[in-house]
Amino acid sequence: MKLRHYLLPLLTLLLGAASGCREDELVVPTEYEIIGDEYRDGGIRGFYLVNEGNMGSNKCTLDYYDYYTGLYSRNFYAERNPDVIKELGDVGNDIGIYGSKLYVVVNCSHKVEVLDAHSGIRLGQVDIPNCRYVRFHRGRAYVSSYVGPVLIDPNAPKGAVYEIDTLSLAVTRKVSVGYQPEEMEVVDDYMYVANSGGYRAPEYDNTVSVIQMVDFKQVQQIPVGINLHRLKKDRYDKLWVTSRGDYQYRPSRLYVMQKKPGYNQMVVTDTIPVACSNMAFYGDYMYYYATEWNNYTASNTVIYGIIDVRTKEIISDSFIKDGSEKDITIPYGIAVHPETGDIFVTDAKNYVSSGTLYCFSSDGYKKWSVRTGDIPAHITFLVK
Repeated sequence: MKLRHYLLPLLTLLLGAASGCREDELVVPTEYEIIGDEYRDGGIRGFYLVNEGNMGSNKCTLDYYDYYTGLYSRNFYAERNPDVIKELGDVGNDIGIYGSKLYVVVNCSHKVEVLDAHSGIRLGQVDIPNCRYVRFHRGRAYVSSYVGPVLIDPNAPKGAVYEIDTLSLAVTRKVSVGYQPEEMEVVDDYMYVANSGGYRAPEYDNTVSVIQMVDFKQVQQIPVGINLHRLKKDRYDKLWVTSRGDYQYRPSRLYVMQKKPGYNQMVVTDTIPVACSNMAFYGDYMYYYATEWNNYTASNTVIYGIIDVRTKEIISDSFIKDGSEKDITIPYGIAVHPETGDIFVTDAKNYVSSGTLYCFSSDGYKKWSVRTGDIPAHITFLVK
């Protein structure tokens, strides 16, 4: 068993307490834990994990793991930015690194926080209403947005994708898409956006919007499946799209979109008969988990699987081989180290207290786990 050591730096606590901007606010100091899983040979320095925090609690936090030191830092943002009021904000919905900047999408605070990727020091923010996910393309950041207020409403407006100049952090363009857009990807200068229509249930959206990047216009909406969420591309530029179904009669499903000879745009080529909540790619394999809620049975069905992206076949119904999936209450995020193939799975547990991050080797055996903030969800890797 690896040695663990917990540190609560007194200096950090004093600095936080002394800050004039924080005098009416309880500042939780950064905690450090030695994991010891060091990896210095490759091009990855570490990774950031954003903890969503339960809606309304204003408890979005940022953790960081350093492969040089083997040190895990909880609530990293607070220490690096002691003068920022309310810290990151309410519900961290996505995270990404582009160039030297780290972008944290904070959904219910209607903003994207921008940090220096190596120091974690805040550089600024971009105000975007009800923002959801971030992607990058040719010097720009793109953020999906529900546009309207955080509210279930059958008359909720259509969503949009906002374009941000990564140098000035100014919003430069905006395009309307479908209802309540979620994840997106760019392939060959076209952006594909998964529309959910989640605020308009049971009248969900079922389309993927296609945006032509040159003039930033929606040129097509492709019917796929209801209540879409995840949309990620593999190494062959095929798109894998998840449908959450209606939580009762229509189950979650996984769809594949790709170009056919003679077509300029993607078409739906395959429906994989599995539930899928989230996915991550490593080489020719897609690792996925599903936490499928059923309103009728009032219970979750949880699975972990592997799909060969070349053949689109399910090659394993569990990528965890040592039985430790029994320790995971609610899988909520997944990532794969781009060089080692280590698989990371986050556990949201009860959604109101600390979660857990699990690290599995590429052959499915638990290497380590660590306590996180509330609702650990999204990981991005920092290149040296």
